[in-house]
Amino acid sequence: MSRPSVWSALAGLELSIRYVQVGQWRTRVLEAGEGEPLVLMHGTGGHLEAYAHNIVPLAERFRVIAYEYPGHGYTTHTTRDLELPDYVAHLDGLLDALGVDRANLSGESLGGWVALKYAAAHPDRVRRIVLNTPGGTMATPEVMERIRSLSQAAADDPTEERIRARLEWLMADPSTVTDELVDIRRAIYARPGFAESMRHILCLQDPEIRERNLVTDAELAAVTGPALVVWTSDDPSGPAAAGMNMAAKMPDARFEVIKDAGHWPQWEQSETFNALALEFLTGGKP
Repeated sequence: MSRPSVWSALAGLELSIRYVQVGQWRTRVLEAGEGEPLVLMHGTGGHLEAYAHNIVPLAERFRVIAYEYPGHGYTTHTTRDLELPDYVAHLDGLLDALGVDRANLSGESLGGWVALKYAAAHPDRVRRIVLNTPGGTMATPEVMERIRSLSQAAADDPTEERIRARLEWLMADPSTVTDELVDIRRAIYARPGFAESMRHILCLQDPEIRERNLVTDAELAAVTGPALVVWTSDDPSGPAAAGMNMAAKMPDARFEVIKDAGHWPQWEQSETFNALALEFLTGGKP
């Protein structure tokens, strides 16, 4: 299946990519569209281009805000370990900086983890949330070690081979990792200081640190707004039962599975993901 390039997918869309100061973090932010704010949140070691195939259709209905966490992408590198309270505080500060009182959140992997924690702590600032292969409820040693080894190897030595190996781990079909996507990530990972930043990002793959950051049942129960939990047929992070269990513990949540996708359904099965997300986020309104 051929894929449009990242930037041709965004061609014709009026958008801005700029830096917003949030505390100490010079934060890279993409904005497009008008309407209710919809914040797109990437995964561990990721960057906003992960949503290249979703921004255009979502921006037809929403003010789309895609951003990069502290230590990630082109946002300021980190020189200390980052745990979930750091990401939650950063998101809160970003919304303040952008003048957003309430937002919809759509988070993938670590992004889903942050979205859950944020929605539980700040229910008054969250409308609906899409949790896309979310992290935060599992601590599987084999998965954590795989993420750590692939990610740090790619940051320490950002060759095409190592970057591609990290990206292919995310996919059900490795061929969906385009040369362009590899090049985009290589440019980010090759920046001076990024390898150290990655070490601090990966602290969440340490069992002890991860344990104290996991999403609790009480936090799931505190997510009062409508939630959509999306899992996939081939997610390398864990079984669909984990997502089903997560949805069951939230007051107003539904669960959906996207077939023929791994950890990035928004990339591998973008049309299916976009349709599902739009139907949920708009409440089925045309």
